[in-house]
Amino acid sequence: MATYFVTGAGSGIGEVLATRLHARGDLLVLLARNEERARQLRERFPGAETVVADLAEPLRIAEAVGEQRLPSQIDALVHVAGVCDLGRIDALPVSTWQRQLDVNLVGPAELTRLLLPAIRATRGQVLFVNSGAGLRTAPEWAAYAASKHGLKALADGLRGEEAANGVRVSSIFPGRTATPMQANVHEQEGRPYDPTVYIAPASVVTSILTMLDLPRDAQIPELMIRPND
Repeated sequence: MATYFVTGAGSGIGEVLATRLHARGDLLVLLARNEERARQLRERFPGAETVVADLAEPLRIAEAVGEQRLPSQIDALVHVAGVCDLGRIDALPVSTWQRQLDVNLVGPAELTRLLLPAIRATRGQVLFVNSGAGLRTAPEWAAYAASKHGLKALADGLRGEEAANGVRVSSIFPGRTATPMQANVHEQEGRPYDPTVYIAPASVVTSILTMLDLPRDAQIPELMIRPND
């Protein structure tokens, strides 16, 4: 039995991951942005603990986390939560840039910093669910891609810094996946959404579990997963 701290467990990839971990008897600590979401997560995953903090407000995460009881040992921190707002650079307001950078990059960096002592205690792992946009970008994707490129840089830097502590750091770069976020992206793009042509969240989760469960004599620093053509 291991302890997993998971963000984004309310829907999509994060929900499927939490479901799989819960079913096999692992202990869950789930991040919730408010008390109502925390209550919903506890009902959905009986026995899970919740920590209330909003990634969109990274300057307040330390205070919020400091007021709550955290496990002294965490086997893996899995960053799944994220937001995606598209738009041309000449039309994107600062608030749109800031929200994506906070939720997708600065918030995860701060949460990682706060949880590192518990992760070091188990010689554990930090896994970032990135995106294909973390490796390349396209018109109207600049702000989201910038946050995900930054997340890759965070993972790469953390991997080097924590190697001496025995902490593994991994990034997974899924292509388009059939999640509520993807439905929202299609709405922003103004085109119909057919989830059957994209990766199922369960397929991404199977890849994540492979990375998490890999024996300690090896690691998978990066993994790309794409839908079939």
